[in-house]
Amino acid sequence: MIYLVTQNPGKVRAASESFGKYGVELFPVDRDYPEIQADTSAEIARTTALQAAKDYGAPAIREDHSLFIRHLGLPGPYTQYVERQVPAAKLLMLLQGVLDRTGYFEIAAAYAEPDGFLKEYSYRVEIHIKTEEVIGDPRGGWNGVLALAGETRAFTEYPESERSGVWSKNFEEIADFLATR
Repeated sequence: MIYLVTQNPGKVRAASESFGKYGVELFPVDRDYPEIQADTSAEIARTTALQAAKDYGAPAIREDHSLFIRHLGLPGPYTQYVERQVPAAKLLMLLQGVLDRTGYFEIAAAYAEPDGFLKEYSYRVEIHIKTEEVIGDPRGGWNGVLALAGETRAFTEYPESERSGVWSKNFEEIADFLATR
């Protein structure tokens, strides 16, 4: 039994697909753990995974995504907060005339056990801000202007299932680790 600390349906789907290959059942945690303020996604994932493993007396996983826009040097782990304050249209205004519209997602995950054992994973997914206008439903936030590196479509222009493999690398590695342990 492994607890997955997230309320994000996309993360639950990606993790379930990865762990399902190994016959491992995940239990999404419906509890809202406060997210610490930290400089890296790894710190956030580590803190929550360790706390959840202690709380549930079973292994727990927490994954956290941070977006870094190179020209702005932010928002990092504060992505969700900044996105609420700076809608996609305003982000485009900030980047008007800027040549370097690249960035990356830092995707960190932590696997923790109740005894304090911890294993951490992290990787980057390169992106670019592809347009001068928000594409798709404005409620999609920055997804209407962000695209994977080399991709011509904004995230809002195609189903999440088409890109779920991009976001599941940490889950795949944790599942493989547990299967070979």
